[in-house]
This record gives sequence, structure tokens and C-alpha cells, in this order.
Amino acid sequence: MSELKKITSIGGQALIEGILMRGPAKTSIVVRKSNGEMVLKEEAIGTNSHSDFCKLPFVRGAVNLWDSMKYGVQALEYSASFIEDEEDYVPGKFETWLYDKFGRKNVDDFMMMVAVVLGCILPVCLFILLPTVVAGIFSFIKSNLIKNLLEGCVRMLIFLGFVILTSKQKDVKRTYMYHGAEHKTIYCYEKGLELNVENVRKQSRFHPRCGTSFMFVVVIISSLLMSLFTWNNVWVRLITRLLMVPVIVGITYEINRFVGKRDDALSKIVTAPGLFMQRFTTVEPDDSMIEVAIEAIKMVIPESEGDDLW
Repeated sequence: MSELKKITSIGGQALIEGILMRGPAKTSIVVRKSNGEMVLKEEAIGTNSHSDFCKLPFVRGAVNLWDSMKYGVQALEYSASFIEDEEDYVPGKFETWLYDKFGRKNVDDFMMMVAVVLGCILPVCLFILLPTVVAGIFSFIKSNLIKNLLEGCVRMLIFLGFVILTSKQKDVKRTYMYHGAEHKTIYCYEKGLELNVENVRKQSRFHPRCGTSFMFVVVIISSLLMSLFTWNNVWVRLITRLLMVPVIVGITYEINRFVGKRDDALSKIVTAPGLFMQRFTTVEPDDSMIEVAIEAIKMVIPESEGDDLW
């Protein structure tokens, strides 16, 4: 198997019967409808569409995470709309009343905003705040070190449990197949091979710069950093954890960039946990899914060679 010719900053996300890809200047969404037709959508907004401040080290991590959640949730809503159309979705009485009173577009835009906000808040609540609350139940433990270790263990268990349980669901499995197609296609592009089904099929579905790997490292780094704060009051602990989220994400992103450019023992150690998690979050795709991934990445590849280097 050929070696990587480049390390690209292009990244993607699996959707409902589709894939989102984000390049330096463009974002693409490709969804396959039940009749086999592929629907393509392109926006002139990419990972470089920010001010210079947002590209500074330790700042860019939080910005990129926000973008990933924001555009990811919007893309999921978009891909889900095709399922509703194909199933002859009929709105309920309350939904119909809202459409009549406020207009369908206004209601849909508001619901999209709510979905984006919830999509950003829920991971913080689930993986950052919930472990702190659970650890607070064990107030009888006097040792702050043990409390912090317990909180870190709870955080890891929640993350692992969430990923493993969702991977068992049939509909989620198809999404994870698209996730595998995304990884394989990016690998094919990084190796400088022609983007076709045959070449993509040969690539690994495990990619070290995956968003799942990033989130898993965030969980690990958060457990280590938060152990430095030893306040007993659960509300102070919650506030501290919230304030630390941008710092943790910034540090994790820089670590991810550092090891992402290397191929040595250190990078293998750091990426190993995330690659392990991909055994649950990626599945070998079929050819139709690979075709979707190929179309999505072609739309965001920059015209100038090297503009997408990691």
C-alpha cells in the first residue's frame, strides 16, 4: 500500500445516507436518496473562513469544534429532510398551526437554531458536567485525588458506553458505514491515488485525524487537567469544568495537529485510543456509499495544490 503523499486538512462527517466534507474554502453535502439519486449541495464556507485571530494556536481548536458541531447538526437536519420527503411526512396539528402562524421557513429556521444549540450543549452536559455531578454523589470520600480519579473514570465510561451502545443500532450502523467511506476516501486522496471506488475500497477505515479520536482525546485530557482543581463544592466544580472546556479543546487540538504530522512511536501512542474507538464508529461501506464520499470530497478539494495541507 502506498505511503501518504500529503496530510490534508479536509475532514468530514457521516450523515443520514450521506456525507459532509469541509475543505479550506468550501463545504459540501452529498445525500443519496432511496431511488439512488445523489443530491449535491455546496457552500462557499470552509475551514479557513475565519479571521486571523480564530486561526491562532489554542484558539483554533475551540473554533473548529464549534464549526464541526454547528455545521454537523445543520447537515444532519438537511439529510434527514430527504427521509421525511420520501416517507410523505405529514405535520401534526401543532406543527401545522406553527407553520400557519409564523411561516414554514421561520419555524424551520428556528428549529434548526434550537437543534444546533442542543447539539453543542448536550456533549458538554453528557461528557463534562454529568461525570462531575455523579462524582459529587460520593461526597463522603475525603480524598480529592480519589474524587478526581473517580470523575475521570465516570467520564470515560460514559463516553465508551455511549459510543458502543449507539453502534449496536441498525440505523446508526449505516451512518457508521458512511463514516468508514469518508475515512477511506480521505486516505485515498492523501495517497495521491485516483478517486474511484476501486482505489478507495483498498484503504483503511481507521484514520488518526478522525473527529471521534479527537473527542476521545478530549475526554482523556479533560480528566487529567480537571484533576488539578480540587474544590469540594459541586457547583464550583461544575463552573470550573465549563470554563475549562475551551482550554481543554484548544490543548487537545494542538496535540492532535502535532502528532498528526508525525509517524513515530509518540504519535502511535497518542492516536491508539482513538483508533480503537473507530472499531465501533466505523464500518466497512458498500460501493454506493463510497461513491457519495468521492463526490463530497471532490467538491471541496482546493484549486491550488497545497492549500489544504494540515
